[in-house]
Amino acid sequence: MKRLKMKKLRMWINRVITGILMVLVVAIAGLILSTKLSGGMPDIFGYQLKTVLSGSMEPGIQTGSVIAVKSLNEEELTQLQTGDVITFMEDENLLITHRVIDVKATNSGVQYTTKGDNNNAPDSNPVLAENVVAEYHGFTVPYAGYLINFSQSPNGNILFMIIPGILMLGYSLLTIWRVLRQVEEKQKENPNEANV
Repeated sequence: MKRLKMKKLRMWINRVITGILMVLVVAIAGLILSTKLSGGMPDIFGYQLKTVLSGSMEPGIQTGSVIAVKSLNEEELTQLQTGDVITFMEDENLLITHRVIDVKATNSGVQYTTKGDNNNAPDSNPVLAENVVAEYHGFTVPYAGYLINFSQSPNGNILFMIIPGILMLGYSLLTIWRVLRQVEEKQKENPNEANV
């Protein structure tokens, strides 16, 4: 009876470990694939994940954090207020996340004066509403940006894709070996049973 309970416990543990490995491999593969397809950070439930590369918004948003920012429609782009934290396009390949400290309506549209919380002075150029990419709503995962940046590197691909795959394969082979061993033991215990 005790042996049967141990066997059931081992089977349950095997299933749990296999399930966790499968979920990890699929989740990491999905994250890396969506990152590569989008050409940047993945979009999850309407939120884009961005990695913070500077300390301009510390202590609220630390360097190396991942933040979730929500894309804005055209109407929302012109309705931002003082105190909102926005992500905007500074140059063609440079996104910045800073706080709005002033809003001005001009003939060319709404302009936002921004400043990093940790900076001494406001940003030198006002931000046109059309250059705003998204708004930050307070979701931050500290230090996760370092992990995501590493996962996008060749060494990161090896660590997060190939090694879990090898572990999964090794674990599967171990499970198959155990089952075969159990079958052999049963055959040794009951040698008179006919093999089909």
